[in-house]
Amino acid sequence: MYSSAMLAAPDSAMPTPRAATAARVDPDGELLAALQRHDPTAAELLVARYGDRAYRLAVGITRSSRDAEEAVNDAFWSIVRKVETFRGDSKLTSWIYRIVANAAYLKIRRQARRRDEIPLDDVLPAFDEDGRHVGPMHDWSTSAEDPAVQMRLREALQASIDELPADYRAVFVLHDVEGMLVSEIASSLGITVAAAKTRAHRARLFLRKRLSAFMEDAALAMAS
Repeated sequence: MYSSAMLAAPDSAMPTPRAATAARVDPDGELLAALQRHDPTAAELLVARYGDRAYRLAVGITRSSRDAEEAVNDAFWSIVRKVETFRGDSKLTSWIYRIVANAAYLKIRRQARRRDEIPLDDVLPAFDEDGRHVGPMHDWSTSAEDPAVQMRLREALQASIDELPADYRAVFVLHDVEGMLVSEIASSLGITVAAAKTRAHRARLFLRKRLSAFMEDAALAMAS
């Protein structure tokens, strides 16, 4: 969880019913107004509303809690200082995620030691000319209900997510963890909607193939 002792959430009075209704209509309105006024509480509001979500995206890209925290700090201070560059062409959420993602990618590029990314084509199923994958995909969902397998399955899932290239991890986190729409993801990451759909789809296929192999090995181990 992202946290900052320096940017703790401020105490505030209970909102009136009218204020609460306005917040539901435009949840980012108060934050954007505070940022644009350069209000002293703007950074605190930013952390309170987006700290955890930004951290999940950053750690999904960098695979390092330390790098993720630094990336979020860099991104948030950039947001506070450069709010005038937000023109309202996209949602405030998309603009924030774009800056966080860029900061996380910068951390990766600055690393002196970088693990080679795996080529997805080496592990994805074959596709026909219509974009459908060829060959059966085994259903191992019932085996995953075995309590003895669940812990190792979670570990295998995290390891498989870590193997995804950074661009695919970013889409996966925003789509499958944060529940964002594909159009919002495309705006956040500065890619086309088609590219966002492709990365989300192929990331899930990649994970399914890796977990299928894990479950087949687990089934063999249990049978022996």
